[in-house]
Amino acid sequence: MNTEAYEPLAASSHTLPTVAFVGGLVIAGALIWAVCLGVRVMDREPRRPRAEEHGMLPATGAVHEEFERREPDEIPPAADGAPRLRPYQLRHSPSRRSEDQTRRRWLPGSSGAFGSGGPGHV
Repeated sequence: MNTEAYEPLAASSHTLPTVAFVGGLVIAGALIWAVCLGVRVMDREPRRPRAEEHGMLPATGAVHEEFERREPDEIPPAADGAPRLRPYQLRHSPSRRSEDQTRRRWLPGSSGAFGSGGPGHV
């Protein structure tokens, strides 16, 4: 049996734990440095507001939502030979308030949603 081929492997196996230990120390040192850097950055940030510095409700109470039905604001078709409308000629809002403000309800006999098992529109 030839043991000469195993001598370098045996020699390197003694240095492997030392290299792993030194590598672990380097990684631990890098983590400690990163935490110290994070603490210094947090110390430079402005402090958090105290409870009395937060916003308060107005004296009239909370603001409530406003529900309204909207309908699309159609772009008028260009007349024959008329130039097309440019974006700056259009209104800012793509919809307008609908004249009919009654809430839409489900039709009787219609299903609630896709896959709910209802019969659908009949």
